Amino acid sequence: MKLFLLKMFTWWNGQTFGTQLWTWRFGELVGEDEQGNRYFRTRGRKIDPALGFERRWVVYNGYAEATRIPPSWHGWIHHTVDVAPTEESYKPHEWEKPHIPNMTGTPAAYRPPGSTLASGRRPKATGDYQPWTPGN
Repeated sequence: MKLFLLKMFTWWNGQTFGTQLWTWRFGELVGEDEQGNRYFRTRGRKIDPALGFERRWVVYNGYAEATRIPPSWHGWIHHTVDVAPTEESYKPHEWEKPHIPNMTGTPAAYRPPGSTLASGRRPKATGDYQPWTPGN
């Protein structure tokens, strides 16, 4: 029962029941990435009359986080390229970095020097700061 309710009401954890039904009825699996995310498009590459192009969507393997789409699939899911990485021999460019998840809100988040959340003490202000005083 708990899994049914989670599938029914939690959109951020995998796919909802509605997405699962839509995917089963209208979707066509295009491929899967190295993280287990699965990519779909409208069956038969039909053009959606409301959009003017085919629908494309991703079903995340676990937590739904947009930064989990790797560069190889990013162009396809956003209609930048027409050919999915599984339909061609995709090779990453030398300037493409490996995927790093979004760590915002976690203990591993970036905290610059001087941040109140950074470890250690905040550095003292240098002599270039002049506080405002009334009458100046």
